[in-house]
Amino acid sequence: MNDLHAKDNIVTRSVKVETSVLRRNDQAALANRQLLTERGIVALNLISSPGSGKTTLLEVTLVRMRERGKRCAVIVGDQQTDLDAQRLYGKGAPVRQIETVSSCHLDAQRVGDVLPEVIDDQTELLFIENVGNLICPAAFNLGEDFKVVLLSVTEGEDKPIKYPVVFSRAKVVLITKCDLIPHIEFDRDKCLRYLRQVNPGAVIFELSAKTGTGFEQWIGYLAELGRQDER
Repeated sequence: MNDLHAKDNIVTRSVKVETSVLRRNDQAALANRQLLTERGIVALNLISSPGSGKTTLLEVTLVRMRERGKRCAVIVGDQQTDLDAQRLYGKGAPVRQIETVSSCHLDAQRVGDVLPEVIDDQTELLFIENVGNLICPAAFNLGEDFKVVLLSVTEGEDKPIKYPVVFSRAKVVLITKCDLIPHIEFDRDKCLRYLRQVNPGAVIFELSAKTGTGFEQWIGYLAELGRQDER
């Protein structure tokens, strides 16, 4: 009985700690949201597995948005190094790197700490490139308008049903590296069916940064978001 009571106490403490962490995060997220709303900035939280193409997507996206006269900003999250941020410098948008060290996700406080450095009164869109992970980032609101989940065709078509939480919470799903489909085993129809199963209302774009496939539609979608105070 003593062992059972000890285990119950451990579980109870764990739940309390997790609840407290999420509560603090939600408070910071609310502050971020208020700041972004005041400035009319639309914020997108980009989530994916490592290597799905988030940074490559942003490289192309930032250049094309700049060509359309849209002012963007980027916050990049990684456990170590600023390699992704270096790739995005010079693409037409201010970039700030957050190193999370041992944490597998960004949190709202870290994002809030760098917000004043990366946005200004002319910013229209903020891209937050989260740490590569399909699990933890789904639980942490950063103050974004919505989540964008990337799924590379090299990961397989079953990821939406293996990681349903993040896919069900995403407003937009980007299927990336579509130029590789002829060279790998990827069932496109099954992937789309799984996506609709967990998130019937998701907006889906099929993209290739290498060939440009689908980017006109993606950029057009972003351009229509515009500034919140003009919608």
